[in-house]
Amino acid sequence: METKKVLIVVTSFGEVKNGTKTGLWAEEFTTPYYIFNDKGIKVTIASPKGGKTPLDPKSVTGDYATASVKKFLNDPVAQKLLNNTVTLESVRAKDYDAIFYPGGHGPMWDLPENKTSILLIGSFYNDGKPVALVCHAPAALKNVKTKDGAYLISGKTVSGFTNSEERAGQSVDMVPFLLEDMLIERGAKYEKGADWTPFAVQDGLLITGQNPASAELVAEKIIAALSK
Repeated sequence: METKKVLIVVTSFGEVKNGTKTGLWAEEFTTPYYIFNDKGIKVTIASPKGGKTPLDPKSVTGDYATASVKKFLNDPVAQKLLNNTVTLESVRAKDYDAIFYPGGHGPMWDLPENKTSILLIGSFYNDGKPVALVCHAPAALKNVKTKDGAYLISGKTVSGFTNSEERAGQSVDMVPFLLEDMLIERGAKYEKGADWTPFAVQDGLLITGQNPASAELVAEKIIAALSK
């Protein structure tokens, strides 16, 4: 397979109003990143503001620090990429074969209304390229519309972080809206598995995963789509 290129879009948002730190959930970046690396896929990491993306401090501690996270914490090359993201405005959809959004609470705040992100997703989709998002990142689909003005996710099967997972994690105050509710309100056919278990769905070019544990499934679906 010729060298494929994946654009990974991460958040620039690192702190909610009450001062609690948030950002990118590490596992949702690190697991796909190493899977892509192993397949020889080149990645570019972009964010709304460019520069260093904030990592949710909770995501690199205790049981949340999965094998891929621990590998990342000892990998200066990967860390340099996350510390020096390019700006969303500087990337062009035509230069990449797929786009992938890892989650964390950060993307809920700075991606749904980001016009550059909205246009990028539309460009990838309209060009027949995979659009993949995991956990809270499907929030970035909120305002993406098709050429005829309908919401992109209307009528499409999608997944994303569940209301019950949000409540169980006592993190409802960390989000501007509940992701599951928004996806349903936008007309999506929302599907989910058991809380905290790997679950991902694909509807044409659109690939979505439910939670951090679903990042591996999403990465595998991206690779499968790129192999066609």
